[in-house]
Amino acid sequence: MNADFTVEPVQEGFLRTQIVRGEMRDQRFPLPAGPDNTVFDRMRLVDVDFSAMRFVCFLSRGSEFDGCDFSGTAFDQLLLGAPGDGAVRPQSVFRGCVFRRTQFPTLTAFGNVRFEGCTFERSRLRLQTNTHEAEFVDCVFAGPIRGVNFWGRPYDFDQAALGRDHNDFSGNDFAAARLDDVAFHHIDVRAQRFSGHALLDRFTERAKAVLPLIDRWPDAEHRDMARLTLEFLIADAPERIDDVALVSPADLGRKLPPALREELFAALRRTTSDTSRGRAAAPPGPDPAAR
Repeated sequence: MNADFTVEPVQEGFLRTQIVRGEMRDQRFPLPAGPDNTVFDRMRLVDVDFSAMRFVCFLSRGSEFDGCDFSGTAFDQLLLGAPGDGAVRPQSVFRGCVFRRTQFPTLTAFGNVRFEGCTFERSRLRLQTNTHEAEFVDCVFAGPIRGVNFWGRPYDFDQAALGRDHNDFSGNDFAAARLDDVAFHHIDVRAQRFSGHALLDRFTERAKAVLPLIDRWPDAEHRDMARLTLEFLIADAPERIDDVALVSPADLGRKLPPALREELFAALRRTTSDTSRGRAAAPPGPDPAAR
């Protein structure tokens, strides 16, 4: 065990806070009973065990976590990249950390945080919409991820404080993840790994090209649902890179019969970019642009 840290207790009204500063290595985190807030302020933690702990409120400000284990950890409130004093927002970094069956609270504010080579395995990642300042590089995701928006660009009004106009998001492995209502905004999905999805270039053209196929469906309600879904996906084009879309059959209308979803998905994959009448789908065969 190697530790050189200080703990400052602070009482603010009814809230009890402990502010931790310094360095900690190769030990289990000494979580005291009582504090409502635990703040890691410019802290460096290496191979620290947080597993199966419960935090009422966990905040990290300008801190580094290397090889830390958060397996089974539960957070009631969480801010992984808390603002500092003044206009600058220091970034917290998690490298090689494990989040296995970690209980992230709904609507977590990730803040200015960077994850490098971390594992998110069956973590409760759901309805996490506030990731405008979060970076993910070479991370592995496994299990269900529901209702999450990942962002490759921070808000314009935050860029000066962050010192960057884009978030790194590359080399991440989603092959073992089950994505449900997950969106990637201003992110190159070709720089990630997926399974069960197709990466479709020229998606706007492809979507327009399959409309004649939809028009041949006998049920008007099914036709309307499919058109609305395609219109919604086309509207996302400004937030995609090079009009490349990540698409699965489930993205094409959950209320559509499975056979129609699969038919539409196959048509999108093999269609040409020729949107002229009668060219909704090319003859079956591999499409080099569909990956």
